[in-house]
Amino acid sequence: MDYEKVIPGIIKKTDSKILLIVLDGVGGLPHSETGKTELETASTPFLDEMASKSSCGLTIPVLNGITPGSGPGHIALFGYDPIETQIGRGVLECLGIGATVGKDDIAIRGNFATITPDRIVTDRRAGRISTEENQEIVSLLSEKIKEIKGVKVSIYTVKEHRCAIVLKGSGLAPYVSENDPQKEGQPLKPIKALDRSSDKTAEVLSEIEKKVMEILMPVDTKAKGLLFRGISKLPDIKTFSEKYKLNAACIATYPMYKGIAKVVGMDVIDGLETIESEINALKGIYNQYDFFFLHIKKTDSYGEDGNFEAKVKTIEEADRCLSVIKNMKFGAIAITGDHSTPALLKSHSWHPLPLLINSPYAIQDDAKRLTERECAKGILGRIYSKEIMYLLLAYSLKLDKFGA
Repeated sequence: MDYEKVIPGIIKKTDSKILLIVLDGVGGLPHSETGKTELETASTPFLDEMASKSSCGLTIPVLNGITPGSGPGHIALFGYDPIETQIGRGVLECLGIGATVGKDDIAIRGNFATITPDRIVTDRRAGRISTEENQEIVSLLSEKIKEIKGVKVSIYTVKEHRCAIVLKGSGLAPYVSENDPQKEGQPLKPIKALDRSSDKTAEVLSEIEKKVMEILMPVDTKAKGLLFRGISKLPDIKTFSEKYKLNAACIATYPMYKGIAKVVGMDVIDGLETIESEINALKGIYNQYDFFFLHIKKTDSYGEDGNFEAKVKTIEEADRCLSVIKNMKFGAIAITGDHSTPALLKSHSWHPLPLLINSPYAIQDDAKRLTERECAKGILGRIYSKEIMYLLLAYSLKLDKFGA
């Protein structure tokens, strides 16, 4: 399946538009009482209508049985191999909030945490401090930590207990162990370079860890230190425009998904908070782009909370808001998820996801709803998520014939 050897020679620019709708973590497992998944439980007249008029199937984000993170789940949906193209969470977090990350910079996702003077982590999220308190803490730290060992240190507020850090300087590499113990009641893990090229990065992060604790211990806050996660650099990959000759826009509310879109060169529409505002943004920029990535987050959030009923309601809200796209013209529309997040598991899972592709050239099949069991009847069968982009190009007539 070496698309990179085939696609460049047959892809073409056309006026048709493509819409990729990602219902984050939408896949689920049956409720113990009803035997129905979240999608099967929800009332979704629009998604049902779309499925009945589309080609349907199931998608596998990475490999059978492998549970993907959000990064691999989305990079696959954009047509990149999620195993070959691995993007660190730090890069995604930093780009998602608008921080500048150069090709030689180190990007880190940080958690403010409650840590005792003897380095025991008692709350990995510092009581989920408010975003306003986070901003005050970041302001204080930014005044006192500007540069370490010739490396410029920039700290940014993300939301609640989360922050982002960018290191700019020479001799830096991202192969450094994280200090997060992953459980309360455990000591901070030692920060170690995993190869010689990362020695300086490890030294800088160890010094930042020490200084942050010294600064915050006397302050009236539950945030007493920093957990460093997702230590990473920008990957060297082709942009979305280079791969597909598409002018692409990202419509999302959460920083991480904006970050993934920026990594592949999409324009990001900022200032969105609700599904309704995302749909309004889609209508507002319709004439400016020929590819639209529209991301809906809360289906995943409620799955991770184990809140089956709230996930069902979010699916129903998405169905109502998305119904307006019936009045918009697209050469091809795909609706799917990046991974499953069953409320039963309260976490991401390996289960295949339902997929529909709607186009004037799609063959209608026996699937009548966008659900796990219905889409298993679909004509597309089981495909890898990285193949969806190529199908969208084909269904929107953006691919010429291959060979004589």
